[in-house]
Amino acid sequence: MNIPFLDLKAPHEELRTGLRDAFDRVLDSGWYIHGEEVKQFELEFAEYCQVEHCVGVGNGLEALHLILRAYGIGDGDEVIVPSNTYIATWLAVSYAGATPVPVEPDERTYNIDPLRLESAITPQTKAIIAVHLYGQPADMDAINAIARKNDIKVIEDAAQAHGAYYKGRRVGSLGDAAGFSFYPGKNLGAIGDGGAVTTNDAALAQRIRVLGNYGSLVKYHNEVKGYNSRLDELQAAVLRAKLPKLNEWNARRQAIAAQYLNQLDANALVLPHVPDWANPVWHLFVVRSQRRDALQKQLGNAGIGSMIHYPIPPHLQLAYGELGYAAGAFPIAEAIHREVLSLPMGPHLGAANAMLVIAACAKDITTSP
Repeated sequence: MNIPFLDLKAPHEELRTGLRDAFDRVLDSGWYIHGEEVKQFELEFAEYCQVEHCVGVGNGLEALHLILRAYGIGDGDEVIVPSNTYIATWLAVSYAGATPVPVEPDERTYNIDPLRLESAITPQTKAIIAVHLYGQPADMDAINAIARKNDIKVIEDAAQAHGAYYKGRRVGSLGDAAGFSFYPGKNLGAIGDGGAVTTNDAALAQRIRVLGNYGSLVKYHNEVKGYNSRLDELQAAVLRAKLPKLNEWNARRQAIAAQYLNQLDANALVLPHVPDWANPVWHLFVVRSQRRDALQKQLGNAGIGSMIHYPIPPHLQLAYGELGYAAGAFPIAEAIHREVLSLPMGPHLGAANAMLVIAACAKDITTSP
């Protein structure tokens, strides 16, 4: 048996003709940066996310960083971030010169807990970054209400949630701005790095275009000290070929998730909780087990891939040692990181392979020490 954690070849086989056409368009155009493919993808992805503006950038981390810089957030400012997230969310804050202020998650959804936000807000707080972790939207109405009350911005980290819905609205349209990643393993993935910002704020979109292009809107006229963060033509062409398939691919993920939720042993594993208002896209299907390492070993012995998202929370990473957080500072996040395991998930996994994963999990639970 060989079931990979994520099959990255299968989607490209499914779209081989369309991808080759995309490559040929770019090669034949002779234009590789800021051309027609990026322009069209920005229009198409903005429409998909139900927003007015999309700006292609170099990757998801830079999307968040540029949003913060475009809002003027920097030295002396604080930005609330989840304690339970990938470190890129925190790094974007650090790159802007601000300080990340962690807030614990709702242990059922793993997303930032709105009930804990108010106590973390200070006069220096300028924004909240809400991560839609694993492809499940955070509780945005509650987060937005707190932000409006305190006159602070809400930024979505939508890197794992392309196409997810919150109360009938698309992720990417739920805050002041959103950052997306198109890393190859994402629900909508390029064949290299790529990212985008979505927003209904025209002025913000324009500032991000300038910042991401060396601080220049008109060539060789540099308005501010900017960066080089641009979605290239080839990646945009690939994303345009994949975008029409995204809803179908997400539906396949949802079918696998339903199979897992219905047939995995909820007495042996902590299964994902989906609130009534959420329609997740299952970038990851994450279970919790106090015998996580034994479970992962059992799956590996059966030829089944799995991953840990994530083994060490950001506040305990050496990179953030200067913040002075010790073990126990954020116990909910720490417990989650000790126990989580991501099972195989993807639009090409198939029901039969999902059944083999379920069987292997049951075997581990009943036989491992």
